[in-house]
This record gives sequence, C-alpha cells and structure tokens, in this order.
Amino acid sequence: MENEPETTHLYLIRHGQAVSNVEPIMAGMKGDAGLTPLGVAQAERLRDRLTATGEITPDVFLSSSLPRAWQTAQIIAPALGLPPTLDDELHEMRPGDEADGLPLDEYKRRFGWVDLETEPERPIDPGGESWVTFTARVSRALSRITAEHANKTIVVVTHGGVIEVLFLHFFQLPLDRVPPVSFFTHNTSLMHWEFDGRAKRSRWRLIQYNDAAHLIGLGQGDVVDWAAIKPAAAPEAEKPAAPLPTEPPPL
Repeated sequence: MENEPETTHLYLIRHGQAVSNVEPIMAGMKGDAGLTPLGVAQAERLRDRLTATGEITPDVFLSSSLPRAWQTAQIIAPALGLPPTLDDELHEMRPGDEADGLPLDEYKRRFGWVDLETEPERPIDPGGESWVTFTARVSRALSRITAEHANKTIVVVTHGGVIEVLFLHFFQLPLDRVPPVSFFTHNTSLMHWEFDGRAKRSRWRLIQYNDAAHLIGLGQGDVVDWAAIKPAAAPEAEKPAAPLPTEPPPL
C-alpha cells in the first residue's frame, strides 16, 4: 500500500514455531536450532497470504539475527519484495554463554530460576540479561528504527518478548518491572502500528494485533483463498458513532 505523507507504518511479525519452543532450550545464538517443520509451514502460510493480498508493501524489512527469526524472514521475503536486513538488537532476552544451549532443566539446576517479577534487575544467568536490561535494549532499538525510517512502512520479524516490550514502549509504561498483564503472541502473527504525523495530537495507534488468520486449517488440508477476501476498509474510512477524544478530527 502507498504511504500517506507523514505516516509511519510499523509491522511486527513473530517468528514461526521454533525448536526451542517445543524442546525447552535456552536459545541464544548458540542454542537456537531454527524452526520446526510446523514453524516452516506457518511461515509459508504467511508468505502465501502476503503474496495473494499484497497488504504490506514495505520500504524497510528488518529481522532479528537469531536463527528462528532469520529463517522466518527468509521464507516470507519473496512476498515482500525485499531481502531482510539483520538487526542484533531485535533479539529475545539474551542468555549468557554459559547457559546458551542448555536444556531448561539443566539451566535451572546450574543457575536456579530467576523470578523476573520479584527480581527484575537480576540477570537470568551469568552474562545474561535481566528484565531491566532487556526492556531497555528493545526500547532503544524501537526508538532508533522508527526514527531512522519515519514516514515509511517498516516490517520487523522478531520475538514474542520484543512484541510485549513494544506495548510498554508505546504506552510509556515502566520498563523496570514486569507488567501485571501477559500477552500470548501467536507464531507468525501480524501486529500493525500506525503513526500519523498530520494529526493535531500525533501518536501511535494500534491497528492490528495477533492476526494469524493465515493459519486457519493448517495441518487439515484447508487453504485460505486470499484472492477471494476483500481487504478491510482503510482506517480513515471508519466513522465513529460519536466524536471520541481518541479519534483524530477529519482532515
């Protein structure tokens, strides 16, 4: 889709099901074995959806360099018409070298279990990140990416934890403690934020979250006929029942 002047579109995509999701592993760069066969199929479904609908035409395509995200990005790249660019700052919470690659039970035996809610400043293992250092890194990365690519359409393939921090970042919630609500971002789901610089009170607006409609019937032989599905109306075409303070006035 064409970018409107002074409008930034930010799409985040969680990677497909990873080996580390099925076989609990501390999956940093060393322990990340990429996608499961199901994860590959999920990414292929997303690729087919984006190819058929053309709903995203990115100017920028970024990916976490962790294998599970990078593999996902490479699978969907043909639908976006751009090769992904690696960004190490989009990683999930990082384990240290000693814990990276350990099965979860062995990790617990060696280092104990860190309760992030009560100890947000404690690293998850020697050399690893704490909740506080993780959220600070992700928030900085998001600020950098949206500033460098303002007024463009940005696609980011990343991780569930990064997507969770994005809520804290845009809602300006504290980064130094785990939020009282949790999210369950589905594998290969789409999240879409929009920033309209033309509005009197410019701010980010959440358009779409956890959109994994392309996974309907996966494993059952059913395939969504995306060509037969009409695109949703643009947000500008929506008319509120009453003039709400959360809606920008008509231009």
